[in-house]
Amino acid sequence: MKLTVWTYEGPPHVGAMRIATAMTDLHYVLHAPQGDTYADLLFTMIERRNHRPPVTYTTFQARDLGSDTAELFKDAATDAYERYKPAAMIVGASCTAELIQDDPGGLAARLGLPCPVLPLELPSYSKKENWGASETFYRLVRGLCSPHAPAPGDPKPERREGPPRANILGPTALGFRHRDDIKEITKLLGKLGVEVNVVAPLNASVRDVTRLGDADFNVVLYPEIADAAARWLEKAFGQPRTTVTPMGVGATRDFVREVAGFIGVDPEPALDDEDLRLPWWTRSVDSNYLTGKRVFVFGDATHAIAAARVAVEEMGFELVGLGAYNREFGRDVREAAAKYGVEPLIIDDYLEVEAAIEAARPELVLGTQMERHIAKRLGVACTVISAPVHVEDFPARYAPVMGYEGANVLFDTWVHPLVMGLEEHLLGMFREDWEFSDENGPSHLGGHAPAPRKPAPVPVEAAPAPEPVTNTVEPTAPGEPVWDDDAMKELKKIPFFVRGKARRNTETYAAEHGTDTITVETLYDAKAHFGR
Repeated sequence: MKLTVWTYEGPPHVGAMRIATAMTDLHYVLHAPQGDTYADLLFTMIERRNHRPPVTYTTFQARDLGSDTAELFKDAATDAYERYKPAAMIVGASCTAELIQDDPGGLAARLGLPCPVLPLELPSYSKKENWGASETFYRLVRGLCSPHAPAPGDPKPERREGPPRANILGPTALGFRHRDDIKEITKLLGKLGVEVNVVAPLNASVRDVTRLGDADFNVVLYPEIADAAARWLEKAFGQPRTTVTPMGVGATRDFVREVAGFIGVDPEPALDDEDLRLPWWTRSVDSNYLTGKRVFVFGDATHAIAAARVAVEEMGFELVGLGAYNREFGRDVREAAAKYGVEPLIIDDYLEVEAAIEAARPELVLGTQMERHIAKRLGVACTVISAPVHVEDFPARYAPVMGYEGANVLFDTWVHPLVMGLEEHLLGMFREDWEFSDENGPSHLGGHAPAPRKPAPVPVEAAPAPEPVTNTVEPTAPGEPVWDDDAMKELKKIPFFVRGKARRNTETYAAEHGTDTITVETLYDAKAHFGR
């Protein structure tokens, strides 16, 4: 066990909370001590949900361990049903309660509650949050749909009349842009004449889950959550499942073709969108200077792999890193990394991710809330593309990342940090110019606003002692050349989008020539050397 400040995923019972909170009439009874009762904070503060999550805790304390904690669980489960009258319940233990081995599933079965009760076995010390959400959704789907599935050997029921139907599987509470992705994909399916049968688990009822077998196929938006359930539905009901994540223009068109193949229709009506702007905008003059920018991608496997494709094939960026924190999809990440010629990074230690980003020296990081903090410390532009996220990543506006409108959103959120970085550089570069001096007043207010009054000079005897001046900047790693202050100031005058390359070239030149301290002269000698 390792103590850490940040974590990409919580324990698996948090994943179960995400499923229960996403649905409308499912209740979760969690055998947990007082310290594990933090669901309200997760869902009401970060996601800004307007109702509390449907979770009941036993909240046993240290003094209860000498008595019968099983009775506490039975009382909590009975009281939860009497109070909330859910259509179904799931029961399980938190990572701490797992150690006392009270068997919540067996205890709940003996209560004879008048609703389906599904036990969860979530090994907290070997699995994590996404796996817990996937396992919970799988158990829920299998438990509620099995009575409606054809018996083994029976012929598949004949297809009913009407337009083809699809289930959209995977969106949950606390998911990155799941709410808006559903709307975008529903609109896209409508262009192919496909009706949405059920969206689950987000906003689904228990009865909705029992109707999953009525669809012709399943759209798996987030494999970390829905792949296991979709595989079971494919086996039990003969429903094919999608394998393409429709994130970016190319992937969205591949998704359209895949769905059209399932139902035997022409994909052409849905292969483009009149509001699609990304392809033209990425070819425009304003975006040309961004071509070849170095980008590092890290997140959950679904979003990281999809983001890598968009970055390379649609934005023209150079991929310098690709990784994910959920090991269950490590094979997919390795295949994508091999395709783009980078080393895969499959790790859940944010310190190792930080070291990899620092070593790659990208100009843009596409990551999670953790990478946002890392990039800020390193002075690199960053955009969040994956959970875990913070409150600002649940916007009030419509902002999907899938489908055609999602492609537009990706362009805005990935390119604008680079554009604003250029603007900041230009402001800094011309700040000493008399025409752009802050004292001239804003030009859009007439250009003749009086200069702000300068503060009175501080008497010499009252002025604080000057801070000691250091002559060097610490190297980023042992053995690397040291930059002196003047050279570092000169480096910062170079536009941000080529500054990283200039720094790498200069350090390589210094190392090859045995130079320990990089001066302004070294910087320009390196420029002349590599400019030949």
